[in-house]
Amino acid sequence: MSNKSRTGLAVAGLSLGTALNPLNSSMIAVALVVLRADFGLDVAAVTWVITSFYLSSAAGQPLMGRLADRFGPRRMFMLGMGLVAVTCAFAPFSPNFALLCVARAVMALGTATAYPSAVVMIGAMARRDGMESSRPLGRIQMANTSAAAVGPVIGGLLVGLVGWQALFLINVPLALAALLIVRQVAPEDGARERGSLAELVRDSDIPGILGFVGSLLLVMMALLNVVPGYRWWLLGGGTVMAALFVWRELRFNPPFLDLRLLGRNRPLMLVYLGFAVFSSVYYFVFFGLPQLLQEVAGYDPGLVGLLMLPLAAMSVLATPWAVRAMQRFGVRQVLISGVGLLTTVAGLMWLLTTSLAIPLVLALTALMGVPYGAVSIASNQGMFVSTRPQERGVAAGIFQTCRYVGAITATVLIGVFAGGGVDQSSWGLMVLAMVVLGVVTFLITLLWRERTE
Repeated sequence: MSNKSRTGLAVAGLSLGTALNPLNSSMIAVALVVLRADFGLDVAAVTWVITSFYLSSAAGQPLMGRLADRFGPRRMFMLGMGLVAVTCAFAPFSPNFALLCVARAVMALGTATAYPSAVVMIGAMARRDGMESSRPLGRIQMANTSAAAVGPVIGGLLVGLVGWQALFLINVPLALAALLIVRQVAPEDGARERGSLAELVRDSDIPGILGFVGSLLLVMMALLNVVPGYRWWLLGGGTVMAALFVWRELRFNPPFLDLRLLGRNRPLMLVYLGFAVFSSVYYFVFFGLPQLLQEVAGYDPGLVGLLMLPLAAMSVLATPWAVRAMQRFGVRQVLISGVGLLTTVAGLMWLLTTSLAIPLVLALTALMGVPYGAVSIASNQGMFVSTRPQERGVAAGIFQTCRYVGAITATVLIGVFAGGGVDQSSWGLMVLAMVVLGVVTFLITLLWRERTE
């Protein structure tokens, strides 16, 4: 087999592995109502099956990127896929919801190895074959975008035909296939740093990771009022922990999150901030709408997945269009146009407070797919042009974390607005929140300029 053929097959395996994280983050959207019924939960409680996944992913992406650099991307990719396969084989037998959330967190940690490892391996293969890395990286980006978009469709079919357990079991063959393909055709890892376990623990900034996750966890518990009577204590504790996290990260080398990178790069900071707020708007629809359709309209999960299909189709179609538009008009113009459309569509979602007719739902999900595809790829490119080449690995890890922070924000707010269930009244509050957040994203985008130095 020629190097070109091996590279093509390796990219396919890497694309499959990287797709598992966005796929699993979105498939669960159509299973929330079923999980609530099976485990006797309210809306705020069931969102932890999403939040646990995003917390683990947010912390795991930068950490796994650092481990891939240290111990080898191929080795870390295969370890991650093995962890996903084992976890998902046992998760359907979880006796309670808490263990199910733990399984989701472990699965997220395994899938978090894929993207940073793939980026490093593609760079190595591109140098070996004397080719540009943009095309294989583009294929991975398309795999991520497509997987996130089609997740509700696949999830709806699996939940409708088998049950929520199938959302875990489907990962076993997919993870094993990715592992075997990469093991067979991806290049061997070169010589890597081999330090002691003590050095690994020291350099991994474990206190920083715990501070990041802990502050998010305490703030979410306060917002969801998990412990009645202690909301303000939890919020205060989360704020103090966040301040300590910032203090440590500014003094530790190498930090879990390079906050100095943001401090000296205003364009990059604006990209991150805008993308995090944009993601919160999008995930309001992604996780809130399936619950609305199932609880109020009575649609089964399979039908809900199909009703979300236009979002998948339009986001995939919008991605190459956005690439061509960026080449002609620039990244900023595509961002401004995409965010403007996002805010408009968010406002149109209010129509669902009066009717849940299938044609209306199909039209609105199709419209939402356009800004999702356009803003996602434009934000990614905005991050790229706002960063120096030697910083792009770290920048990419933080960019992914911003996506998860936005998704966590959306799930928390859904729990706040719809603690007793998602109905048309609570959906109206969500629409108002989406419009406000869309306007904030638009204002942030107007401030962004491409870095000139």
